[in-house]
Amino acid sequence: MQIPAFKTQLLGDAMRAWRHDFHRFPELGFDEHRTAARIAELLDGFGLSVSRGIGQTGVVGVLRRGTSAKSIALRADMDALPIQESNAFKHRSESAGKMHACGHDGHISMLLGAARYLAQQGDFDGQVVFIFQPNEEHGFGAQAMIEDGLFEANAIDEIYGMHNLPGLPLGAFASRPGPITASESLFEITVRARGGHAALPHMGVDAITVAAEIVGGLQTIVSRKLDPGQNGVVSVTEFITDGRRNVLPGQAVLKGDARALTPQATALIEKQMRQIVHGICLAHDITAEVQFETFFPPTLNDAEKTADAMRAASAVVGPTAVNSASSPKLFSEDFAHFAAARPGCFVLIGNGTEGAYARPLHSADYDFNDAALQVGSTFWVTLVEQQLGKGAV
Repeated sequence: MQIPAFKTQLLGDAMRAWRHDFHRFPELGFDEHRTAARIAELLDGFGLSVSRGIGQTGVVGVLRRGTSAKSIALRADMDALPIQESNAFKHRSESAGKMHACGHDGHISMLLGAARYLAQQGDFDGQVVFIFQPNEEHGFGAQAMIEDGLFEANAIDEIYGMHNLPGLPLGAFASRPGPITASESLFEITVRARGGHAALPHMGVDAITVAAEIVGGLQTIVSRKLDPGQNGVVSVTEFITDGRRNVLPGQAVLKGDARALTPQATALIEKQMRQIVHGICLAHDITAEVQFETFFPPTLNDAEKTADAMRAASAVVGPTAVNSASSPKLFSEDFAHFAAARPGCFVLIGNGTEGAYARPLHSADYDFNDAALQVGSTFWVTLVEQQLGKGAV
C-alpha cells in the first residue's frame, strides 16, 4: 500500500539507528543490561522520569503533561532469542548464538520514537507510562514487573502492546476483542514400564510401545474432546527413552506444548491428557507421571480498548488497512499478564510480505522492517493524543 507521511517522519533516521544498534547487540531475558541502559539513557535525554531495574532489568519512563489524572501505558519487549543469525547485512548480530529474531529491537525503537515525539511536541493531558519489559520470550518479565509494583507506582488506567507480524502487509494493523493470542502450557509425561531384552518382549513392557500409543491418544483431545468452535493445539515435541540397540526401554519421556484461547480449553486439555495417559498405562499394567504447567495465559483484549486502538490505527493508515476482527493467533504473548491486570489491547502491525520481513518470527533469517518504525511510532502517538485528549473524560 502507499504509506502516507507520519507524525514521527523526522525521527526516521534516529529510530533506524537505535534499531540497528539494538539488533547488533542482542541480549536474552533478564540479561538485557546494555539494552536497558541505552533505553534509560535515551528516555532521560528526552526529559522523562526514568525508573530502572523494575522486574530485574525492566525500564519505565513516565511523561506527564497538564492536570488530568488519566494515565495510559504503552509496552515494548526487549529480549532476544538464543538463535544464530544467518543474515549478512551490516546490522546483523555481533553476539554469537543470539539474535533479535522476533522484532523486539523494532518494538523498542518505535516506542522510543513515540516517547521522544510526545516529550517534544505531544498534545495531551495526563500521564503516559512507557514500559520496556524484559524476558517476554520465556513469559517471566511481565509478572516480575507487576510484582515490583509497576501498576501501583504509576496508577495506570489502561495498557497497550504491539507486535509485528510477518506476512501482514506493511502499513496494516489487526486486532480483535477477546482472545488475541493463546495460552502456552508445557507438559512432560514420564512412562515407567518394564524394560528387557529386545528378543524377549513378552517378559516386560516396552515403554516405546506404550508411549507411542499415548502420542496417538493425545491427538484425539483437540479432534474429539475440544469443542470444534474453540481452537487448541497439542504437540509432542520430544520422545526420549533409555533403550539401546538390543534393550527395550523401561522408561520413556514425552515432552510437548499445548495451546488454547481460553482458560476453560486449557483446563480441558490438561484433564483429558491425564485421563488418556492413566487409561493407556492402566491397560498395560504400568504407571506414568504427568506434569502440566501453563506459562502464558491467553491474551484477552478489552472490547472498549480494542475499539479505541483500532480507531487510532484507522486515523494513521486509513480504515481499509485495519482489521478489527482478526482471527486469534495461536502463538503466546507475555503481555497477557498486563492485560489481565488492566483493561487493554494487544495490536498486530504488518512487517511486510517479502524477503526477510515475511520470514516467520524466530527464524534465523528474519528481520524487522525499518519502514514500519514510522507507522508504529505514529500509531503510539496518535493513540496517546486520542486517549488523553484535552477535555477527554
